[in-house]
Amino acid sequence: MERNNLYPIFLKMHELQVLIVGGGNVALEKLTFLLKSSPTANVTMIAPFFRAEVKALAQAYDIKLYNLGYDESFLCDKDLAIVATDKLEVNHQVYQDAKRRNLLVNVADTPELCDFYLGGIVTKGNVKIAISTNGKSPTTAKRLRQFFESVIPDDINELVENLNVYRKTIKGNFEDKVAALNKITENLIQK
Repeated sequence: MERNNLYPIFLKMHELQVLIVGGGNVALEKLTFLLKSSPTANVTMIAPFFRAEVKALAQAYDIKLYNLGYDESFLCDKDLAIVATDKLEVNHQVYQDAKRRNLLVNVADTPELCDFYLGGIVTKGNVKIAISTNGKSPTTAKRLRQFFESVIPDDINELVENLNVYRKTIKGNFEDKVAALNKITENLIQK
């Protein structure tokens, strides 16, 4: 049976430099997704054309826009690249340039040119759940996101904050602390 071997990580996007190549519908989708999850992300976008919605988001979130065609120099000082153009040769060139610089890259709708995928994300305060279908079915990830958004209580963040305060008061070694937290949260999930 095939399985998902991706390793989920949560990146501090406000500490990384992201380049998005493209300014159309797909670039808008990628930018919107990124800002929904990480509104303080450091993003630079380059494209010969930007949709009005991209320009509005850029203004609202301090995104740098360069109304130019792609050039490898835009990868300088970047940590990762998201490529969302409708020009296959540009997508491949950005991928090759990014790999040469050891950057992580995601080329939209081209799984073989992706080091990472942008999955479904549920965020409620400090609680964040990432959902991946290994790039096979974004629609399934979307439906699972909607499901989790509906079943996770809106006040989950209050629970997390209270447990964090309690955690700081627990005495003993690591195992004792884990046991105490496990005891207090064992009824969180009801079967």
